[in-house]
Amino acid sequence: MLGSLRERYQRAMMPVGRVLAKTGITPNMITGLTLLVALVSAWFFIIGEIITGLLVMILTVVMDMFDGAVARAANLSSKFGATFDHTLDRYAEYLFMLGLMMGPLNAVLLPWAPFTLSWWVAGDTFIPWFWGFFALFGMIMASFTRAKAESVGGMESCTVGIAERQEKLLLQIAGILLLAIPTSNIWIDLLTPLPGLLAFFISLDITNILTLCIVIVGILSHITVVQRLLYARKVILASELGE
Repeated sequence: MLGSLRERYQRAMMPVGRVLAKTGITPNMITGLTLLVALVSAWFFIIGEIITGLLVMILTVVMDMFDGAVARAANLSSKFGATFDHTLDRYAEYLFMLGLMMGPLNAVLLPWAPFTLSWWVAGDTFIPWFWGFFALFGMIMASFTRAKAESVGGMESCTVGIAERQEKLLLQIAGILLLAIPTSNIWIDLLTPLPGLLAFFISLDITNILTLCIVIVGILSHITVVQRLLYARKVILASELGE
């Protein structure tokens, strides 16, 4: 969906790419630095600084645009560079999710931390481990399916699917904001008038709006895996029959 806008933002980033290219920095250097910034974002999530973590997370997204812009502006695009970038993107996704699954430690270990969700129960994490891994594995498998279809299957492109990385990222950002900005748990507030539904979601350990968004990310990711497999089967079989 949003992937269709890629060419537009790539053109918009070209002037930035030219400026950065003149400094001598390479796309791979930016890619490596982006992973370090993602690690900082995860640390802020872990200590409960969820808004700061989100801002740093957004910075990694911007930096991820910079490496491609520099590669195009300085004519430094390479197959290894693309492989390196895609690999570190997966590590960044892992770090973001890990931070959300581990935080906020400040509720237990760092009572002096300047930011704490006032309604948060000490010892809770932003998202449960099960749902974090459910979403993370789906995101990784969606990328893996595409990579295998294009390498082993010989397809030129396998980017089909209900949601690409951009949509999933926006869902995560929206979930973090809806968790952090309100002064109460808006997901529980919404379900309180519906005790049956409230009990159902509590039994699934979906007790805040961020977890709900992460569950949706996971579902969309796994649906994307199925869609890419079906599309790959169709294209590869057609190619084999045509030979």
